[in-house]
Amino acid sequence: MDDIENAILISFESGPVEPSLKSQAVSYCQQAKDSPDVFRICIQKLWFCKLVQVQFWCLQTLQDVLKVSYGSMSSEERGFVRSSVFSMACLEGVDGNESVVRVVEGPVFVKNKLAQVLVTLIYFEYPLVWSSVFVDFMGHLSKGGVVIDMFCRVLNGLDDELISLDYPRSPEEIAVAARVKDAMRQQCVPQIARAWYDIVLLYRNSDPDLCATVLDCMRRFVSWIDINLVANEAFVPLLFELILSEGLADQVRGAAAGCVLATVAKRMEPHSKLPLLKNLQISRVFGLVSEDVDSELVSEVSALVTGYAVEVLECHKRLNSEETKAVSMDLLNEVLPSVFYVMRNCEVDSTFSIVQFLMGYVSTLKGLPALKEKQLLHITQILEVIRIQICYDPMYRNNLDSLDKIGLEEEDRMSEFRKDLFVLLRTVGRVAPEVTQLFIRNALASAVESSSERNVEEVEAALSLLYSLGESMTEEAMKSGSGCLSELIPMLLTTKFPGHSHRLVALVYLENITRYMKFIQEHSQYIPNVLGAFLDERGLHHQNVHVSRRAYYLFMRVVKLLKSKLVPYIDKILQNLQDTLSQLTSMNFASREHSGTEDGSHIFEAIGLIIGLEDVPAEKQSDYLSLLLTPLCQQIENGLMEAKVASSENFPAKIAKIQFAIVAINALSKGFSERLVTASRPRIGHMFKQTLDMLLRLLIEFPKVEPLRSKVISLIHRMVETLGPSVLPYLPRALEQLLADSEQPKEMVGFLVLLNQLICKFSTSLSCILEEVYPVVAERIYGLIPKDGKSSPSPSRSEAITEDTRELIELQRTFYTFLHVMATHDLSSVFLTPKCMPHLEEMMPLLLNTCCTHKDITVRKACVQIFIRLIEDWCPKPNTEEKLPGFQDYMINTFATNCCFFSVLDKSFDFNDANTQGLLSEIIKAQKVMYEKYGNTFLMHFMSGVFPSAHCPQDLAEQYCQKLQGNDTGGLKLCYQSLIKNLRLQPNGSHVFR
Repeated sequence: MDDIENAILISFESGPVEPSLKSQAVSYCQQAKDSPDVFRICIQKLWFCKLVQVQFWCLQTLQDVLKVSYGSMSSEERGFVRSSVFSMACLEGVDGNESVVRVVEGPVFVKNKLAQVLVTLIYFEYPLVWSSVFVDFMGHLSKGGVVIDMFCRVLNGLDDELISLDYPRSPEEIAVAARVKDAMRQQCVPQIARAWYDIVLLYRNSDPDLCATVLDCMRRFVSWIDINLVANEAFVPLLFELILSEGLADQVRGAAAGCVLATVAKRMEPHSKLPLLKNLQISRVFGLVSEDVDSELVSEVSALVTGYAVEVLECHKRLNSEETKAVSMDLLNEVLPSVFYVMRNCEVDSTFSIVQFLMGYVSTLKGLPALKEKQLLHITQILEVIRIQICYDPMYRNNLDSLDKIGLEEEDRMSEFRKDLFVLLRTVGRVAPEVTQLFIRNALASAVESSSERNVEEVEAALSLLYSLGESMTEEAMKSGSGCLSELIPMLLTTKFPGHSHRLVALVYLENITRYMKFIQEHSQYIPNVLGAFLDERGLHHQNVHVSRRAYYLFMRVVKLLKSKLVPYIDKILQNLQDTLSQLTSMNFASREHSGTEDGSHIFEAIGLIIGLEDVPAEKQSDYLSLLLTPLCQQIENGLMEAKVASSENFPAKIAKIQFAIVAINALSKGFSERLVTASRPRIGHMFKQTLDMLLRLLIEFPKVEPLRSKVISLIHRMVETLGPSVLPYLPRALEQLLADSEQPKEMVGFLVLLNQLICKFSTSLSCILEEVYPVVAERIYGLIPKDGKSSPSPSRSEAITEDTRELIELQRTFYTFLHVMATHDLSSVFLTPKCMPHLEEMMPLLLNTCCTHKDITVRKACVQIFIRLIEDWCPKPNTEEKLPGFQDYMINTFATNCCFFSVLDKSFDFNDANTQGLLSEIIKAQKVMYEKYGNTFLMHFMSGVFPSAHCPQDLAEQYCQKLQGNDTGGLKLCYQSLIKNLRLQPNGSHVFR
């Protein structure tokens, strides 16, 4: 053993080797690889060294040398490598020479690497240099299985490394592949096909492994060779004979099925493909799919059957003549029962999409005037496939019930998997509604009666089918209970489903009731059944907390739809909910895991919606509300006292207790209208006012507890809508406390959002409050946001925006909205009061800069609208005394010049953008308003000052003047846009290209 062999063995060693020794070995191998004569060393070793590690290293090195240095090798060197490697592959010159190593008899990884070296040579040399490679190779196939195996490995390697489109290819590789394929088609493909046939015929019984290898090789080539070389009177009978021969090895039969599938899937024009499909007589193999479903043969035949069905369906879609339509439909009808069997019982090939195929088939039925009996049978089978596919695996039953990590992952996976199946179900439901509804009814009945171990999964699947069907039903069909629906919904409400204790079954059951409430609204005799389902252990009292929490929300939705129809049942509802409400108001908030949309507040909203109806007698209504508010207020009082003395560890739990009570009161109040609590039943309003008064104490007691503060603000929002103007006396105190604690941008945003709601609700009634509040708001905000009105960083750099910056951006936008709401609700006079006027010096430049430069066009538009209202409010008539001295000059000389002209002249003002066109409309309106208010003073400023500064042609200026004085606002906009576009084309200096 020489040094290079030793070095190779050490570098390949995976066991304990001295690191320094291994490093030396790797280095030595690399030095040898860099030698100009390394290919000669490799060839010699391949002929005479029996160490497989050395053989592999030499072959790998040869391949690398060819890839990197082929262009720099001499023709003699290339010829030496070519002849040597080919001789090894074909066993040339080895007869009688015992000292020569037969590489082709080595392990698989060595043979594959030898094939790759040959493929690399073919890449560079075929057909221009080495045109006879395939013909020469076939001359050696008579030497037996070893050479045949190597020939197949070379063809397979050619497919893997160059031809197959299953892998991404470079443009160069695509060009070489085309060159190789074209040359092979002209020169040797027919001979190769003949060799495949002869080898399979010869070795089918004696060497099944070799036979399967040849068939697999053939399968790869069918897609790009002449189809008649395989789809002929010799090959097709042989392939089917192999598939159907029970005495043959499954691998041979499966490989033959793969060849037929490749033939079926070959890309062809449909008018040529359909006769081919018909002549295959594929029905001969249908019986095989019902054999052992775990066998390799059944898997291959299943793929053949489904692939054949896909091609027949594609022909049916693309061919238009009645004759071809009839032929393709006959073939479909023939294959579909086997396809359905495969879908129900076998592992489907990954390349076959069940939903896509079935959707395609169902779409062919859409245009038919009436479905035939066989087609209706197929529809039923499709529905059965859907039902089986959507069933959960029983092995996850406990995980899905407790919803642990495994259960959550499985539910997410199935939810995604089911989406397309439910789309298919709804499509089937539209094509054959009666068959679909009947199938679901039978599935429900069967699931109820079944005693199988899959009972939970079958019930859940049947209920999920019913739920999904509802998505495609019209409101009218649901109300009337068309088809079997009038039987299905009562069955749903009156049946005690097995497995109801399981989370999945309970949830989909309640979701179904909620989905089909339109039917129950029209058939009120089922209301007691609905209430029973929600109020007993199937719903709100279910043992699984995930179910009971979801039931709170769904019950609220049911109540919203039934409303007054539930008045006779109020006492029963409250009686059944007594323990639930008690539990919610006394739960351990330190260990609560369920928050957000399903935190229990929905049950209070549901009750509020029922007892808040005017149909409820006034005295009873007060009693009901008192019954609910009293424990909630008590919970807040207790929580307040406990929080004051709580340790830092227990404090969050005490606050959470208060928060829940506030959220519950908020939800409860949603059922009471402003008219009811202020006009018809003021006693109700008084109860809510008392509650609000108590809650405002929380802002004083815990001003810095942000979660609590946000809940109180949310309740104030709600009380504004519920109590109307009667809430006004409470606002000064509430706003004063909230403002005192609003120091951070996020807090100011919440405060401004509340102010915006108050202004929109009460308008000028809020002016006195705003006179006190605005100066503090302005001082605080002008100290936080940029004075120049600059907007956020560009979207392309959004990753760099910090949370603090994001909050400032949000504050800036909300402040502009606040100013806009004030201006558009007749409150601009507040800005002119003695306390507020000093802040105009900051407000006016901020608004102006925003109008001109803000990146958000909608914000710029809002600020222009603010200026329009200020002009209208502060400049009533021409030649009258100004409410704000100097305002007219500012608007004409500064706003009109910069915003109405130069900001529009800037190239960034994109006339093709819809939002920018909206901004332009507001700028045109501003000019019209200024002309109406300021008359010729404004017009002369534009004509003699602004236009000349931009070298505006006189004729364009005069056109603008005429349009401004007219009544055609649309014409003025078009004229002004045209004027700006003309000015942009002129060399106007820095004004234009700022």
